[in-house]
Amino acid sequence: MRFLDAILGSVALAGLLPDTTATPLDSLAADAAVEVARRALPNAPNGYTPVNVSCPESRPTLRSATALSPNETSWLEKRRNNTIQPMKDFFGHVTVANFDAAGYIDKVSNNASALPNIAIAVSGGGYRALMNGAGTIKAFDSRTENATASGHLGGLLQSATYLAGLSGGSWLVGSIYVNNFSSISALQAETVGSVWEFGNSIFEGPDEGGLQILDSADYFKQIRDAVAGKADAGFSTSITDYWGRALSYQLINATDGGPNYTWSSIALTQDFQDGNMPMPIVVSDGRNPGELLIGSNATVFEFNPWEFGSFDPTIYGFAPLEYLGTKFVDGKVPNNETCVRGFDNAGYVMGTSSTLFNQFLLQINSTSLPSFLKDIFSKILEDLGRDNEDIAEYRPNPFYEFANRSSPYASQQSLNMVDGGEDLENIPLHPLIQPERHVDVIFAVDSSADTTYSWPNGTSLVATYERSLNRTGIANGTAFPAIPDQNTFVNLGLNTRPTFFGCNSSNMTGPSPLIVYLPNYPYMEFSNVSTFDPSYDNTQRDAIILNGYNVATMANATRDSNWPTCVACAILSRSMERTNTAVPDNCTQCFSKYCWNGTVDSRTPSDFEPLRLLGGASLAVPPTSMLMAAFAAAAVFLAA
Repeated sequence: MRFLDAILGSVALAGLLPDTTATPLDSLAADAAVEVARRALPNAPNGYTPVNVSCPESRPTLRSATALSPNETSWLEKRRNNTIQPMKDFFGHVTVANFDAAGYIDKVSNNASALPNIAIAVSGGGYRALMNGAGTIKAFDSRTENATASGHLGGLLQSATYLAGLSGGSWLVGSIYVNNFSSISALQAETVGSVWEFGNSIFEGPDEGGLQILDSADYFKQIRDAVAGKADAGFSTSITDYWGRALSYQLINATDGGPNYTWSSIALTQDFQDGNMPMPIVVSDGRNPGELLIGSNATVFEFNPWEFGSFDPTIYGFAPLEYLGTKFVDGKVPNNETCVRGFDNAGYVMGTSSTLFNQFLLQINSTSLPSFLKDIFSKILEDLGRDNEDIAEYRPNPFYEFANRSSPYASQQSLNMVDGGEDLENIPLHPLIQPERHVDVIFAVDSSADTTYSWPNGTSLVATYERSLNRTGIANGTAFPAIPDQNTFVNLGLNTRPTFFGCNSSNMTGPSPLIVYLPNYPYMEFSNVSTFDPSYDNTQRDAIILNGYNVATMANATRDSNWPTCVACAILSRSMERTNTAVPDNCTQCFSKYCWNGTVDSRTPSDFEPLRLLGGASLAVPPTSMLMAAFAAAAVFLAA
């Protein structure tokens, strides 16, 4: 409880924070105020505290990862059919010259395996990733005003089968789905009870009014009491419990941060059951006790609406998500054990994917924090690391004695989870390249801070590619397109515009999706804000989201008038291969322009510091702003 006890004694920090008043952007950024839809079902039995309950008559068990779950398989039958009309609508305003794309979808509609299978992956990177990724989702959403006009890409989201998020990207995905697949416009809307109010950081708490009738002292007390309730019930807690609880106040449209909302409740909502939205997946990494660095052979776990587990050979199994916290032995619940529900709290799942504390320690010297702050945080985080409190602890380990002849986790009573980007695979591609999911194209949104000035340079793609080369080991037979080194990304400008990887599937070592790489880049806003900057007023928030919209659409096709056509070609590519359909000339031109052609330039580049494409004044503020004073004061209390 040291974390919250310290902050409860320092609520005066709120006075150090700037008073930010939201101002609307111009008409290009303005969205109609839309009420956020009702949330996913608040089905936890006792708020944040997991509860022992009677097991159902058919007691829950773990299953092998040899195939998709029966739940996902039956859901896909609905979802794949439900993407047909959105794809036809999409190809009604995103056209390919001399090719009837909507007619093509009609022609193959009776064969789901012939239909394009689309996925979207949103990287980590704190609020930068959430906001930049939100811009892409907003661009892809037909519900966004003008998103289906010429030059725009609205409807791609409605056509997708999967939407994956990692770390900051998991906050985006989680906030959309726990709020019942709300649009980005609705989450931005400045109305009573609005959701995305990032001007008040998690170190301060929400403003009084709307859904949250509390001040900072009450806010910290609520968080402390929620975590204490879980601990008093006999469950292990870590700093990630506080982190997840605090995030929930900013991401879930419910009183007190929605302590009753679970990740598995997404599967209970009628719209999701009917296949009316893509399937959400959140990614996290496993960490062995005592580890600090996470290697390229880390086990990658996923949370989907039904299950938690991994396709990796180190686990190769899945547990029923609703019953996390239950004691499983060799995949079964012993006869003398009860079941547990409520462990999969939605905020805790998002927090598990984004346990930034370990990564903060590893990168503290490369941040722009003042040296005295670095010293304070290093001491705090070193203490946390020694106590193994910088992880999300899943105890009891659901994979205890499961596949114990091959699993390094089988002998552990606890399963330690960390930020999904700690293995450098900061874009959640891993669940989407599994052969069982048959994904054709992944729109990979990269908001990573790889360079000196916090822009991406392809590091995540490189990490996923290098992992795939170990096909008989940790990669377990998955394939991935060839990716050049990071210097080549910068020298050839592959991190300044969209790039396609894997265009020629005949060169692949196995079935793999086409990757449409969408790197964060300054169109009208310097969106390279620090991963560790916890506060943004609504004006800056909206500007970064708008910049992300421009990244996805290439400024509504003003940077390249043929870009929407090229997106259409990427979507259709694998499907046309399967149906032996001749590639239209427009698509050939697109692939010539956007596909990486194998050229490599590995010379060390100068620091990557791009200029804004659209000019105008930037709203970005230095990360070492007045808020850092509050951050520093909090650190002093924590270190005491």
